[in-house]
Amino acid sequence: MSGARSVYLPLLGHEMHVTEWGDPAGEAVVLWHGLARTGRDFDELAVRLAGRYFVLCPDTIGRGLSTWSDNPEVEYDPAFYARMALEMLDRYGIERAHWLGTSMGGLIGMHVAAKAPERLRTLVINDIGPEVPAAAVERIVTYAADLPVFERVSEAEDWLRRVYLPFGPAPDGFWRRMAESSVRRKGDGQLTLHYDARVIDMIARRPETLEAWDLWDAIATPCHVFRGARSDLLTEDVLARMVARGPRPEVSVFPECGHAPALASTEDAALVAGLFVSLGRD
Repeated sequence: MSGARSVYLPLLGHEMHVTEWGDPAGEAVVLWHGLARTGRDFDELAVRLAGRYFVLCPDTIGRGLSTWSDNPEVEYDPAFYARMALEMLDRYGIERAHWLGTSMGGLIGMHVAAKAPERLRTLVINDIGPEVPAAAVERIVTYAADLPVFERVSEAEDWLRRVYLPFGPAPDGFWRRMAESSVRRKGDGQLTLHYDARVIDMIARRPETLEAWDLWDAIATPCHVFRGARSDLLTEDVLARMVARGPRPEVSVFPECGHAPALASTEDAALVAGLFVSLGRD
């Protein structure tokens, strides 16, 4: 049962698309993607974890194959996403899960760990902290607010390779699949990216939703942090404060990456799996 399976869950008035991997009898792992991405970003990691774990890769509402919001001011918010995550675990009957979140997915994990600590075994945060520099927010809004338009999927792949170069080294298959799972046809037949632009608008209008030091200080879940060495989103200063307070995590730095490490290699999967085991013993 290690192959990918799509399910569509009714959660808090939405339909959330989740890609499942592995045996539902195994320990649960949640892999949650970044701001303008989808759960399919984790295909390479998920397939390697699926031999041992039951892996869930959701598309956050407003992205991928999940529904869009009629109330973005309330629902395009990390706190609401965390409520959906807990509802998702309830739907599966999962009492406790390992969590790895990239960027926004890491912030959602902070919300879950702080507010429902009994639901997480471990928390692995990929290149985000409880504070995001204004310059990094501005950069994200600049490239993501206006949806690009493409004639061909190959053009989308070229664009994604350029914009997401900070993900670091990844095989050609990663970028091809990323393109295929990142685009949708518009009414005129042209392609654009598979997310609601209002997701970005909410970040631009309410950057305070990215501030989470109060949550960080409340976390007791065994935690580890990944950082891309060239990341502008998780700075060395913020990271230094993270390791000195809250869950006091250990850190792994990815020297060839910015924001955020793709975690697409065999070595990356071994690192993640090892952390779930070692942190889960604490």
